[in-house]
Amino acid sequence: MDMINFQQESCVKKTDIVRIALLVLCSVLLFLCLVSPGLDAQMLGSVITFQETISADEEGGALFFPSFVFADTYSNEIYLIDGRGRIIIFTSDFFPLYTLSKRNGIESPQGLTVDADGNLYVAQPATAANPRHRISVFNACLKWERDIYLKGFKDSESFVPYRLAVDKKGNFYVAASYYAGVVYVDGNGRFINIISPEEEDRKAIITNVILDKEGRIYLVSEEEGRIYIYDKDQNFIMKFGRKGGSSGKLSRPRGIGVDDNNGRMYVVDYMRHTITVYNREGKFIFEFGGLGWAEGWFQFPIDLAVDNEGRIIVADTFNQRVQVFRSR
Repeated sequence: MDMINFQQESCVKKTDIVRIALLVLCSVLLFLCLVSPGLDAQMLGSVITFQETISADEEGGALFFPSFVFADTYSNEIYLIDGRGRIIIFTSDFFPLYTLSKRNGIESPQGLTVDADGNLYVAQPATAANPRHRISVFNACLKWERDIYLKGFKDSESFVPYRLAVDKKGNFYVAASYYAGVVYVDGNGRFINIISPEEEDRKAIITNVILDKEGRIYLVSEEEGRIYIYDKDQNFIMKFGRKGGSSGKLSRPRGIGVDDNNGRMYVVDYMRHTITVYNREGKFIFEFGGLGWAEGWFQFPIDLAVDNEGRIIVADTFNQRVQVFRSR
């Protein structure tokens, strides 16, 4: 009887040891997943390399949930919007220059763009101080000049500008927070037309819009998990992207950047915490990132931009920083 009890106790102890060992192993693996570079980042180090992190403004204050980034290819400056309703401007080497805030007429910026003359256009929803949705215009000296109110189309009064791009004619492509297509308006906000990509039984809700150097129009649909491309005359070229949560698919794409030097397109996926890379034909090449806080990892990134040097600048929102990568 004593021998049986001894054997049972030994089995229990061995089982406990195995369980503890497995628990430790799982903990180590989880830790490595969260703090180490992702598998793709390791394999593709020769293609995409981490360069630096931006985490402070010109006064040394911490960034607060950065949600938008724009690379001005004319002046080589970087514009960043964070959760405090500020626009922070950086030099091409990421030195913080200046911050626009409420004292400058910036109340709740959502997106922005800059034209060839250095004029800044900021999408702003209605606030207590200004009860109308608008595009605020600042000159090259960053002085407020006027507000543009969109008009001439159905529900224009309730249209909340979220992202925008300006073409060489001085007209705007404007995406709303939840709207089927993008509205094309002139420099005074007067309606010209709407670009509305269509799926089988519905029009696509557009989340973001950018233009490349050739004037091609890139529309991002978070709901569809797709990118739609049009030429400068608004003729449809192609669409790409597949909805899904696995590698090579788009779960919740929020932004896109185009490298004009090699044609690569970089799409930031909010839910998969990744940057998905496509060639100029829209074919998936690779992706990098993943959920975490170490270099090369992201937590719910919302936007990105590609500058003249081909650097990928990512608004790593819930890590409260901006990460910069270089493409080779």
